[in-house]
Amino acid sequence: MKQSTASLAVTLALAVLGTGAAQAQDPAKPAMEKCYGIAKAGQNDCKAGAGTSCAGTSKVDYQGDAWKLVKAGTCTTIKTPKGHGTLTPQA
Repeated sequence: MKQSTASLAVTLALAVLGTGAAQAQDPAKPAMEKCYGIAKAGQNDCKAGAGTSCAGTSKVDYQGDAWKLVKAGTCTTIKTPKGHGTLTPQA
């Protein structure tokens, strides 16, 4: 019984590692990064600072601590009425 449990654990661990490696090398999925200050109110991807919990909870357009995932390398080129997107949260 102990041997089959150990074998199952090893098999599952290898399966999880293999899945992660396959996802990391998937050329169909572009690399993404968090871009702050570009989301319209209620359209952020996840937690937007104090008082918010997750996606869709930003209170104002272009909230500095609310982010959206964008293709890597494009964030700082995105222009809004309040300026460009940033890679770090803004107050």
